Amino acid sequence: MLFFTGVTACNTNPPLYESETYTVYSDRVEQGEYSAIVRSENHLVSDYQSHKSQTFSPTIQFKFSINGADNEMGYNKDHRANIYPAGKDTVVLDVTFGEQAVLRSDVSADESVPPNTPVKLRVDFTPVLESFESNGFYESPHGNKIYKEDFKGLFIAGSAYPLNWDFENLVNNPQAELTDENGDGIYETTLMFNDYDPSAHVSSEWKPENDNSKYPQFSSNHPLLNAIYNLSLDELEKLKEEDGTFRTGKEWAGVWTRDISYSVYLSLAMLEPEMSKTSLMRKVKNSRIIQDTGTGGAWPVSSDRVVWSVAAWEIYKYTGDRDWLKKSYKIISNTIKDDEKTVLNEDFGLYLGESSFLDWRKQTYPLWMEPTDICASMNLGTNMVFYQTLNILDRMAGELGENAPAWNEKAERLKTSINEHFWISEKGYYGQYLYGDRHMTLSEKSETLGEALGVIFDVAGDEQKAQMLTNVPNLDYGTPCVWPQIPNIPPYHNNGIWPFVQAYWTLAAVKEKHSALVQYGYASLLRPAALFLTNKENFVAKTGDFAGTEINSDWQQWSVAGQLAMNYRVLFGMNLGTNYLSFSPVIPESFSGIYHLEDFPYRKAVLDIEVEGFGEEVSEFYLDDKLQDEHVISADLMGDHTIKMVMNNHIVQREFYRADYMVSPETPVVNFSNGQLAWSPVGEKLTYQVFCNGEMIAETSNTGFEPENIESGGEFQVLAKTEGGVESFLSEPVVNPESNFLIMEAEDFNLPDHSNVPGFQGAGYVEFSNELSERLKFSVSAPESGKWFLSFRYANGSGPVNTDNKCGIRTLFVNGEFASSLVFPQRGKDEWSNWGTTNTIEIELQEGKSQLEIGFEAYNENMNGDINRFLMDRVIIEKK
Repeated sequence: MLFFTGVTACNTNPPLYESETYTVYSDRVEQGEYSAIVRSENHLVSDYQSHKSQTFSPTIQFKFSINGADNEMGYNKDHRANIYPAGKDTVVLDVTFGEQAVLRSDVSADESVPPNTPVKLRVDFTPVLESFESNGFYESPHGNKIYKEDFKGLFIAGSAYPLNWDFENLVNNPQAELTDENGDGIYETTLMFNDYDPSAHVSSEWKPENDNSKYPQFSSNHPLLNAIYNLSLDELEKLKEEDGTFRTGKEWAGVWTRDISYSVYLSLAMLEPEMSKTSLMRKVKNSRIIQDTGTGGAWPVSSDRVVWSVAAWEIYKYTGDRDWLKKSYKIISNTIKDDEKTVLNEDFGLYLGESSFLDWRKQTYPLWMEPTDICASMNLGTNMVFYQTLNILDRMAGELGENAPAWNEKAERLKTSINEHFWISEKGYYGQYLYGDRHMTLSEKSETLGEALGVIFDVAGDEQKAQMLTNVPNLDYGTPCVWPQIPNIPPYHNNGIWPFVQAYWTLAAVKEKHSALVQYGYASLLRPAALFLTNKENFVAKTGDFAGTEINSDWQQWSVAGQLAMNYRVLFGMNLGTNYLSFSPVIPESFSGIYHLEDFPYRKAVLDIEVEGFGEEVSEFYLDDKLQDEHVISADLMGDHTIKMVMNNHIVQREFYRADYMVSPETPVVNFSNGQLAWSPVGEKLTYQVFCNGEMIAETSNTGFEPENIESGGEFQVLAKTEGGVESFLSEPVVNPESNFLIMEAEDFNLPDHSNVPGFQGAGYVEFSNELSERLKFSVSAPESGKWFLSFRYANGSGPVNTDNKCGIRTLFVNGEFASSLVFPQRGKDEWSNWGTTNTIEIELQEGKSQLEIGFEAYNENMNGDINRFLMDRVIIEKK
């Protein structure tokens, strides 16, 4: 493990930051052969070119997809080919669907594919078509049946542009679809590889397109910082829409809940409070916060909408607007009360749902996890946001003089649960999420945004904060979203660095006065902004390049907000209170200088602020040339005033972890038959850990294991581990086939049954919708009292797996008492014969007969409001 304490060179032009990969100077950035140079505070030039445009490997991996799902072969299998043309006009690849192919390995993989190389792919799809005709369906290697009437098309995913591994978006990508024009069962497409892409080159210069004189004016003796500040204000103007809202980025119109919320906290509340309010209110419906469209039909699979509260509170602290306080308190209260019914796991004391912002499931979760699994997981960052929301509700209630319904107690309970379930003492940081089915296990990956929020929101204790800032892995070009990376998943959240996440991590370092990490973090934001001449949405963690990620955008809203936060929250150390503005700058020694901020508005005052020197503490603080004991101004201050701070020119040397780029092993795929666990190897020199019911029971170098004294309810998983201790995800849980399940057909109960959609089991199924809202009632006879596992076989074809807002939601009552909310995520647009199983929930049954009832309650309203539909096939109950 390499620890880093920051670099300050000693020459006539010392850099602000220097590493083996790039150097940031006061007036330029240099990275290898490329440089960005400041011509003036309103003029930057760069000669950077994307690495992606220089070489193109001829070795590609790909696989085919029915209806945009990973269903051709096993998760760890794909086709491999060398597409170097070798004198041919067009490379032709012939493959049979479902049969792994390795094609043309004779050409050296070191050759670069020439620009604009066409590759024709031909797939013999007759095995699937014949199965459609003979059986009415095709069964995938994962055991899922794809029915003939649900067939939407054949697509291709892969490792090299124009291919990508984003299966769920294949149906929206015309280049990814193959067609059978002559009906012979051979599907074809021709793709252009190493196609020239103008976006692989940045503009050669930046000059402002907008007048930014209405904003506070920043100046310093570091021309680069002046220019990047002005560039960011210029891009802030570009983000403004005519309707008074902020768009999300150059490529992304509209307001997104998490994007605007994280941005408002970073800096937009201080720059555009009214536009921030308008934008936030666009994400409110029925006095509740709207969850953006997302996995499985959005809320409650995605559940981080409460981050809205962090932004609303920041606006109140900046403006003191009591009407806004009352309005936002009501909205947040209504939202959290629904969430407590739907996404609070009482057993763990944690909130369920997808990772906050890391909402593209294959980028962050193992491939086997479906929306139902994600819905049942408990994520670090999302729970950090829930904690702060409860804390904010308590403080809002105090400001309003209302009797708070135990918000503070709920916040403290959640803090205790986060520290109990996520903290990894031997690593010195929090784990990523708890995942599984009947038994939950912690993924020990680091998740940077969640770690940062743990520091900023004071969920972590003082010792924990110190350990986190020392031990969370940082790479050459910045701190990755997660570490280590998932294999065979292209850069985006995985193998990605997001400037707004880097900004939050840097603010965590500022809070704990870790100047070496501040220096590293600030430089990690300055480098890409200068070289790319814009605040990009993301870039590749391994290379620092903006090209090569799944999608990207210029002037991304939260990247702009994060860059501006470096000026306000780092160099001037601004922190908003309910009735004050405090100052606690952290200025690394290499950034030493004099910084000015003119015409900064705060409540009814306008401030001219100056800070001089470097250090982690302010030694002198002057208000209107009068020395003050505290580094604070009151919200009652009116008129024009000057503030001057002199730093103590002292740095406490602290370490932080400069990690190597690391990829975890692939996730094992495990089978259980005849009392034996078996899995295919996923690499060399690996050991495998076997888990039963969430506890490790064995470690082996073999690819099989025979458990002893198997209990009927045993749930098994396997994890691969390298010699260096880097772990894969746990495999998909498998249950002892001899487990005793009680199966009840939904159509046997009190609601009318249907049978027009194929794939059901038994005699039919029951349909639930807003129009068909009767309550399903059934009884269960339990031989003994205790905990039981409950799940449902269902279908939801209201929308795709990865977007939209039509998740099915209902409530379960046991003997008339609320037991749990039930979630039936989308499984594919118009794929009503795509059947799956919900996540498993625990219920308490008494010996003898119990009455179970499923109905629709007000808090079961999804984000769509009109469509809340699914088909229920059967009920599955098992003794815990």
